[in-house]
Amino acid sequence: MKKQAEVRDDNIVTIIPEYGRQRLLSYAESFRDLADLFEGEEETPDSDETGMIVDRQDYLWQRKLQENQELLAEHLKETAHIMAEVAKETCLYRPMGERRFRQMSRILRESGISLKNFFEMEHKDGHTEISLTMKYMGDKYMKLGESEQISVDDVADFISVAMNVRLCAAKNSPMYLTRNYNTYYFQEEPAYHLLTGVAKAVKETEKISGDNYSFYEADTGKMMILLSDGMGSGEKACEDSRRVIEIMESFLTAGFRMESAIQMINGALSAAGSEQNMSTLDLCDINLYTGECEFVKVGAACTYIKRGNLVDRLSAQNLPLGVFGQMEVESISRTLQNGDYIIMLSDGITDALSQGIGEEVLPEIIGRMEYASPGEIANQILAYCIKQSNGQIRDDMTVLVTGIWDQTEDCNS
Repeated sequence: MKKQAEVRDDNIVTIIPEYGRQRLLSYAESFRDLADLFEGEEETPDSDETGMIVDRQDYLWQRKLQENQELLAEHLKETAHIMAEVAKETCLYRPMGERRFRQMSRILRESGISLKNFFEMEHKDGHTEISLTMKYMGDKYMKLGESEQISVDDVADFISVAMNVRLCAAKNSPMYLTRNYNTYYFQEEPAYHLLTGVAKAVKETEKISGDNYSFYEADTGKMMILLSDGMGSGEKACEDSRRVIEIMESFLTAGFRMESAIQMINGALSAAGSEQNMSTLDLCDINLYTGECEFVKVGAACTYIKRGNLVDRLSAQNLPLGVFGQMEVESISRTLQNGDYIIMLSDGITDALSQGIGEEVLPEIIGRMEYASPGEIANQILAYCIKQSNGQIRDDMTVLVTGIWDQTEDCNS
């Protein structure tokens, strides 16, 4: 459910009323104070006259304790940051003029919809959101109690015509109008849309893949692609990688920054103290309004961006999640164009290529592919890699292909 905004005279509003805003800021300050308690100075271990540590076991235990305290402090500070950001979130709140309100009301009334309020909100990130408070009255010839419904997507089409801009229902918006007044939110439709394809092969001695993936709509106009390869194979590897994907989605939905979410998951796996918990994480964050894309790789195989016959290879030199308590999160930024393909792979693909002509030729193979369907590209890459390993599948193999298209170009062509 959307939070109700508190209106101010200058039309700049906070998303949360003043009382709730102050409480969130107070909670954030408490979490920062608590984090400070875990960031004490490092204790110097006892040593003898030669400078050797007297009790090495005690030193290692103290060191591990300090690392865990530092991780906890970082997590507390990130939670405080999110609370403060939510408390300070504002938007420009503009009521529509009387003439425009009457025009919109007339258009909706023709479809049995009663309009009560009509506002436009401009958020700090620049995107515009339309809010309509309305209810569905139904056709005047319908009998009372009949269950005919009108979808929010239909309403988006109606108001798109009236406002001369393509609008879509905001994420998590109800699917249908009800017989009671409710507020519904609409946003400008993103310029880009995606098509995806997946090809997978399970290690020949196992029944279930240790790789897991997700195409996750983080918000309207923002798509996340996640791929995780659990250490080893089989059910345990599958459970480890599935848990990484699910927790990552949960953190991003809650508002954690991408790098902080990764650090928190890494710290939790590291604290568990089991090498079997290690998993890779390959993440692609696409802004469908601008085409800007951010890649974050944690122990993952290379990613490729295909633009015609040209192929851009993206890689990062770091270890999987859970190896160390603190890690360097590397991100790579690119701006995508109409017709680009993003190709993400699990380690099984590169291992298979090493049995044949090697991973170095993969960009050339991808560049020569003329398929338009992401599914066809994924299947061809998988088939090629299996052929390079003489038909043997020594590890789980996953290929994710995402194609991006500019809807505005499609409309103009």
